[in-house]
This record gives sequence, C-alpha cells and structure tokens, in this order.
Amino acid sequence: MPAMTTLDDDPAVPAEAVTPLIRGVAVLRRLTEADGTLSASGLERGTGLARSTVDRITSTLARMGYVRLDGRDIALAPRVMELGNAYLSALALPDLLSSPADALADELDESVSLAVPDRDGIRFIHQATRRRAMSLSFRIGDLLPAERTAPGPLFATQWSAAEWRAWRERRAADPDDRGFPAVPWQVHHPASGEDFERRAARAREDGWALDDQLIEPGLVAVSVPVRDPRAGGRIACVASVVSHTSRHTATDLRDTLLPRLRTAVAEMERVLRDTPQPPPGRAPAGLATWTGGSKQELGREFVESLARGLTVLTAFGEGRADLTLTDVANATGLARATARRALITHEHLGLVRPSGNRSFALTPRVLSLGFPPLSRTTLAQIATPHLAELADRVHESASLAVLTPSAEEIQYVARAATSRVMSVNISVGTRLPVYATSLGRVLLADRPAAARPLDPARPLRPLTPRTITDPAALTAVLEETRTRGYALVDEELEAGLRSVAVPVRDRTGRVVAALNVAMHAARRSVEECEREVLPELVETAGRLEGELRVAGRFARVLVG
Repeated sequence: MPAMTTLDDDPAVPAEAVTPLIRGVAVLRRLTEADGTLSASGLERGTGLARSTVDRITSTLARMGYVRLDGRDIALAPRVMELGNAYLSALALPDLLSSPADALADELDESVSLAVPDRDGIRFIHQATRRRAMSLSFRIGDLLPAERTAPGPLFATQWSAAEWRAWRERRAADPDDRGFPAVPWQVHHPASGEDFERRAARAREDGWALDDQLIEPGLVAVSVPVRDPRAGGRIACVASVVSHTSRHTATDLRDTLLPRLRTAVAEMERVLRDTPQPPPGRAPAGLATWTGGSKQELGREFVESLARGLTVLTAFGEGRADLTLTDVANATGLARATARRALITHEHLGLVRPSGNRSFALTPRVLSLGFPPLSRTTLAQIATPHLAELADRVHESASLAVLTPSAEEIQYVARAATSRVMSVNISVGTRLPVYATSLGRVLLADRPAAARPLDPARPLRPLTPRTITDPAALTAVLEETRTRGYALVDEELEAGLRSVAVPVRDRTGRVVAALNVAMHAARRSVEECEREVLPELVETAGRLEGELRVAGRFARVLVG
C-alpha cells in the first residue's frame, strides 16, 4: 500500500506539527491495517520508524490502554475505540438512526449498513449484520473506494470539481485499490472511471444506486441517501441493504427491497428532523494531569506529546461536534499552544477539519485508528488478558462464564489456568449446573425471581454433601449474593473445590457474565478468599467493565 508520511523533513508537514503524534498515528493505522496485531519488527518495517521509536510509541500507547504488549507482538486494546467513539458520538447519526436500521435488517432478514463519505471513499458508521454461514465481513470504520460501492455514486452527486479531480488522481496512483485494506485487490475491476461517472449521474436522477458485484463476485447492494432536513437536504449518510446473489440478484434488490428501504429512510429523515440537538455531554477531565504524571513515572519511555495529542480527539463527543481551540484546551486541561499544535497536526493527518467560526470537527478518518478490528470483538477476547493477569496475581485459575439460554447451566467462555501440580481442570465450553457454582449464583442473583429456574416443589440434585438443594434456601442465598455483590461457594460443586465470583456488567448496568477464581480448599480458607482474592476479582471486573463500556458504545460485543 502507499507509504505513510512520517519523516520529519517532509515538506508537506506543517512546521508546527507534532512529529511524535504523526508517528503515533502511523503506528495505530498500521496496526489497524494488520487487523489489530503486529510484531515490533513488523511495525518498524511498516512505518519506516526506528525500532527505538517504535518501542517508545508502543510503550506510551500501552500506558494509555490503547495497545497491549504481548511478548513480541503489539495488539490493539479496546480502549483505543474511545477515539472512534468520540467521532461517532459527535456525529450523532449512529445514536439516532441505528434503531430504524436494525429494524429494517430484522424485517428483511438482510444486512443493513449506514455509511458516510470520507474524501473519495465511503466509511461505515453502523452495521446490522445477519449471522449466517455466508455473511458479510465489513466492519464499522472500514473504508471502501467510492466507485466500487452503492453509496459511492450517491455521495459523488455532491462532489465539487476539485473532489472529482482528487478522485481521478487517486485512481491513477492506485488503480488496484491497494490503499483500501478492507476490499480485495482487483487488477481489472469493472468500476472504470467513465462507468462511475455514469453511475453518479444515474444516481442523481434516480435517487438510489446499486452495487452489482463491484466489491467481489456475489455481493450485491442497494442504497438510498438519508438527507438531513436541518442541513438543507444534504446527504447525511447512506443506508444500504446488502445481500449476495444466492439470495437476491441486483434486480431483485431494486424491485423487491428498494421500496422498503425507502420507507425506512423516510423514517430516518423524520428522526433527524424531529430530534433536537443534544446538550453538550460531559467532557473528559484531568487528561493533562494524567499525561504529566505518567511522564514523571515512566520518564523517557512515555512520549507525552503523543499522549496529549491523542487526548485532544477525545475532547469531542455528544453535543460537542464543533469545538474552538479554547474549548479543546478547556476540555483537556492542555495549554492553548499545546492544543493548537495538536489540532494543526490532526488537520494535516485528515483527522480534524475546520468547521467554520474558528471551530474544528472530527472527520470519519478517526475511525481508522483501531476501530475496525475491534468493532467485532467478543467479551471473551476482551476478558482473556485480564484473566491471565488475575491468575498471575493470585496464583489460581480464573474464569469467565455466561448463562445458557435455559439459565439452568453456566458455560465457560474464557479461562486462564495456573501451572500447579493440583489445579482446577475446566476448559472453555464446559457447562456446569448453575445452582452449585459461584459463577452461576452471581448470574442468577441479577435476574428477577420469576426468571430463575427454581421450582419450590422440586429439590435440586445434590452434587456433594454440602450442596444447597432446597430452592427456598438457595433463593435466600441469591438475595444475599445480590446485596453483597459476590458469591462464595465452598465444596458444593465438588469436594475440595472452593470458588469466589463477582458480576461483570455492561454499559447499561446489566450483568452479562461472571468472573471467578477457583482453588483447592486447602490452599485458602473462606476468610482468606474474601480478604486476598475478592479484592483482586473486583478490581479485574472493574477494568473489564471499563473496556466493555468503551467497546460496546457503538459496536455489538458478542457475549456468548
């Protein structure tokens, strides 16, 4: 793909730009293009940076929680999604239009997406994907060339002469679309320049557009623009129904699904018209103090100008779509001169743009900083490194489990074991009775009594002499668990096995999983479990919940 500018002496770089920030953004983009994980040597080759520079940048990003250092590999971490969240919150469209898009996907049983223009490409801001053996792999934040999509011709109807010229220059410089990692390279794809211009003219006339296998064979889509009545009817985004030719031909999409897509778009436009502008949301606080403290603690290994530059992006958000330099400085606690240089750098990198009245706004390109690979992350993937760290600290096995649909069993979805002669031997996928496990009790405790699989007339099966089998007694235990926030089960599942568990809540406060540590009863007493292990569990659950809140703000995190 085209090389990324990182050189200090590049004449295109403004004199006041922050070089470490340019380099840090290059590292995040390269990790994103590599689907989230790359070795340090791979980053060195991919960015052209010296190894020592890569090490300092990744050390800084790790301190911010944006990457994890996993042996020789550097992996994107869910907290980096707060950068993309800032853009999506400021944009407001996903919050306003995701519900009608999801409803349309359910009605049609087809995938539905929302996309916005990003220079001469389109970038997804919402995906309602059907889960099938043959499903679509596009993610929130993925960038596609305009000419190989259905939304592209619709956005092109609003291009200026300069934008058309930039598109032709990009096509000439990158005819194989190697600058678009989300799409297959095609040396001879059918979307010629003349054909795209004809499609744009047709889209202007029809008010909709088709993609008949332009991305890859079998993929078809139909798109309709969503116009913002508050912005003079300009296209705010484009809604698309996406399928494959084994289900629909492009003609089928036009004849069968286009009318229903138009109805859904009319509802989206009504929502835009009738929804008042949101009040400014709460800005982040204490960022400058945090970066300064991290610099004092880590010294040379923490690149403070990179951390401060990235925090500028998080100053934007819901109700804070357009900010002045003063607004940014006040929100981050940075000096005006520092905030100004960061904004100059971000504008150079295409991450912010002037928005009038001496204000700035984020661009869709912010989503290129880690969002696509993480937008389909699972709870198990988020939890696994936290479980490993917990197991290392307490020297016992740690696990994450969820309820099965019947709520009669728990199922382990992630686990970190310790190397002991005698250890708890449970693998991911194992199911156990909900009533006799600490994980199950934490999960049941959050459910209303009527939703618990307990029949007062049917005693539960004893698994050991200590198993609570009386439904009434177990109900009392569950209420106690709910009150104190954890469950401790002592040799009720198996003789000699003791475990303690805490809940894991999503951003709405609902318990979606449980986290536990299990051990042989001889290694720690009940009191020692509560004194030594429980605080570690609570701390780990808090960190996991923090990442889950960030990852789940606009993307669906698969729990089971």
